[in-house]
Amino acid sequence: MALLHLPASLARFNLSLQSSPPKVPRRINTFAALSPPPTDAVNWVDATSSFFHQDKRPIMLFDGVCNLCNGGVKFVRDNDRNKSIRYEALQSEAGKMLLRRSGRAPHDISSVVLVEEDRAYIKSEAVLKIMEYIDLPFPQLALFLQFVPLFLRDFVYDNVANNRYAIFGRSESCEI
Repeated sequence: MALLHLPASLARFNLSLQSSPPKVPRRINTFAALSPPPTDAVNWVDATSSFFHQDKRPIMLFDGVCNLCNGGVKFVRDNDRNKSIRYEALQSEAGKMLLRRSGRAPHDISSVVLVEEDRAYIKSEAVLKIMEYIDLPFPQLALFLQFVPLFLRDFVYDNVANNRYAIFGRSESCEI
């Protein structure tokens, strides 16, 4: 049996091969102590499916007190000769339910939302999808704007949305 000869600089460490590894105190997972997030037991797709039983048209959700949003709804209505879009204020009970269906908080009025029977669109994607439903030349313009990267479109959208009350004002109630 050969003896291991250690240099003097390592002699101060206890390098016994037969000793057991030091016991490390077990840490308690602090995340497990936190209460779990509340679960939403309601299936909002099922809860709002009645909105699409009789009428399959998509629903445009908009901020009912925002002058820019109300103007946008009037613009879409004026350019939608086929009446292919329905409208609902985000602040209404139906609007809150449809927001939940779209995976958004019921009081989140920060974005226009277009809810179709099987899908929802928000921010700039909602605007482009709405443009596809209205009269010429807007579907072609939407096709062209889809080539602009989403992060750029949403950056512009967010800047306008965050300043919409300061720039365009707000009304006391929904005008639509």
